[in-house]
Parts: sequence; C-alpha cells; structure tokens
Amino acid sequence: MPNVSKRGCEMPASPIRRLVPLADKAVARGLKLYRLNIGQPDVPTPPEAFEALKNIDRKVLEYSPSAGLLSLRQKLRQYYKRFNIDVDTDDIIVTCGGSEAVLFAFMACLDPGDEIIVPEPAYANYMAFAISAGAKIVTVPSSIDNGFELPPVEEFEKLITPRTKGILICNPNNPTGYLYTMKEMLQIRDLVLKYDLFLFSDEVYREFCYTGAPYISAFHLPGIEDKVVLIDSVSKRYNECGIRIGALITKHKELKANVMKFCQARLSPPLIGQIVAEASIDASPEYMLATYNEYVERRKFLVDRINKIPGCYTPIPMGAFYTVVRLPVDDADRFCRWCLEEFEYEGATVFMAPASGFYTTPGRGIDEVRMAYVLEKSELDHALTVLEEALKAYPGRKMA
Repeated sequence: MPNVSKRGCEMPASPIRRLVPLADKAVARGLKLYRLNIGQPDVPTPPEAFEALKNIDRKVLEYSPSAGLLSLRQKLRQYYKRFNIDVDTDDIIVTCGGSEAVLFAFMACLDPGDEIIVPEPAYANYMAFAISAGAKIVTVPSSIDNGFELPPVEEFEKLITPRTKGILICNPNNPTGYLYTMKEMLQIRDLVLKYDLFLFSDEVYREFCYTGAPYISAFHLPGIEDKVVLIDSVSKRYNECGIRIGALITKHKELKANVMKFCQARLSPPLIGQIVAEASIDASPEYMLATYNEYVERRKFLVDRINKIPGCYTPIPMGAFYTVVRLPVDDADRFCRWCLEEFEYEGATVFMAPASGFYTTPGRGIDEVRMAYVLEKSELDHALTVLEEALKAYPGRKMA
C-alpha cells in the first residue's frame, strides 16, 4: 500500500470541527446540542441577499472571471471607502471565502521553509494553510491573564530570522476577541518596515468592534501600503457563511500577479455566491446596526454569566464574537469530549472548541475553551446552565 504524504499527516485537525462526529452521536441519542464551538451566526441573512438569489435572470450559470465579478469588486471598493481603506478595484481579488484568501496569500508569498510570526492563540487554520505552503508558523504567546494584549514588540523582534517573510494578525481577533490598539499596530508597522516584511491582516470582523476606539486597518498604517495583504470575507458581517465569498486585497503588483495564477488554476470563485455577496453590500444601516447591537447584548450576557460560574474566567472581548474561557478542569480537550460522550442535563449538552487547538506552544490552553456567542440570549442562558452543571459533575474538575 502506498504511503500518504507527510504534509497530510502534519496537517492539524480543526479544533472547531474535529469533535463533530461526537456531536453527531449526541444528537442521534436525542440530546439538544448547544453549539458554541463555531462562528456560525443565527442572525438572519439580509433580505437583499435572498432577493438577489430569487431573481437571478441568467440563462447560463457561467464561469466568472478568475479575479471575481467586476461589479462585485467595484462595490467592495466602495464598501472599503466607508472604513477609510483606499484601494483600487484592481487591488481586490475575490476568493472562495477568507480561507482561500489566506491560502493563496501564503502560496504566493512564501517558499518552503519561510516563516511567519503570529500572536497566539490564533485561528487554527492559519497553521493548516502554512503547512499547505510548506511554511512555518512561529508564535508569540499572549495570555488570558492580561486580556490577550499584544506581546511586547521586542518579543516579535527576537523571533525574526533570515527566513521570516511576514507577520500575521487577526484584528479584531479570532479566537480571543482582542482589538489591537493604534500603538500596537504602529509597533508592528515599524517591524514590517525595518525588516521588509509582509503584513498579513485578517480583518473579517471589522464590523464588530465594541470599544470607543476606532477600527484600525493595516491599510491605515502609513508607509507600508505595498506590504499589506488584507484578508476579508462576507461570511460574518452578512451572516452568510455558506456562500463562500472572501477577498484578498493588496497593492503589491508582483504579489497580485502571483495570486492570480492560483486563482486561474482554480478557475473562478462561486458565481451564485458572488451575486448574493454583491447584493448584501446594500444591506440597510438598520440591519447592520441591529446585528451589531445583538452581539453587544450577547457579549455582555455571556461574559457576566461565565464569570459568575465558580472557577471560570473570561476577559471582556472587545471585538468579533468569540471569547476564550478558562475552566476549572484538568484538560479542556477531555472535558469537551466528555460533555459530548457522557454528560447530559435535562436532555441537553454543550459543544465547545478546546483552546489548545488555537495554540502551537505545547501545554498552552490546556484549561481553556473558545466560545462563540452566536446564539440568541435565551439559548446562551440554557447553554451556560448546562455548562455549569457539567462542571459540577466532571470527574476531572479542579478544586479551588
């Protein structure tokens, strides 16, 4: 029997999805499952999206251009202007979700053995995409104890080697909900300039910033405009994860040419998804504000409830719709499996993502989980009641 690839064996399983078979079995046993593991919002998709879907008047569902529909890219350019992000239509390449944007950015920028510096915990698929490109993620640890603020810039600089090609940030952050300050962003800018690096900036949660401070894009940082690779997606802001439409935005001409080769190899992004995404950009201000306000309420409710459960702690997330929670357990991976396999309370259990999957440093996140507050408050209330009862019953609970 032939051997499979080393790359495939090294590819990490998703901490968000790897427990799905156990979750499916729990549902098959008749349990109600509270899904806090994944950023799948329950907020309705804008009506403009469904109107566009219902009224497609094409006779053929054809290939689109490899860079995406021109009309969508023009509309995205206008959307970015609302956030003082000044890019040309030709700087925008439509991708199959934000995930493909990250993958193509890595494939187009990095050679095997090249390194990218990333604050951890970090979105788990960054590691998977780096492995796909033959590159290496080098992490700078942040801590729940100080709210996951960015490590000192000196910690980044210590890790820079001749193989370092870039720094990757997610702002607002998944999984922590942390929002980088202007001071932190300028320090990163200075490193990018000093060492001639790319700055990969995942900004898919820009609509969800919960502080009075302004949203800071990598494109707002003076002097590095041609070094920025911005990652975007319509999945979260319009609650349409399933249409798989994202974007890669850069002013770097050679990089754009490289990315386009990968785009041509996969032919085109989804036509129907692009039609829906283009219509969604016209979502009303009332829709966007209502969505934002809903997450503000959910965030407050979740944080208040979590921090009242004995032994639990989460900092207040300042953006996105995730938070990392420290639990009084010996091993969060084991606890999450136990909840799905062995526990139920009033016919229900809870599904969470073990935070260890968002770290690469061994031993970090062992007693943490990521929770997505993507359920309405009544569902969150029930979910956290189930969690509290699970912690009381769990054999590996840590005693205060």
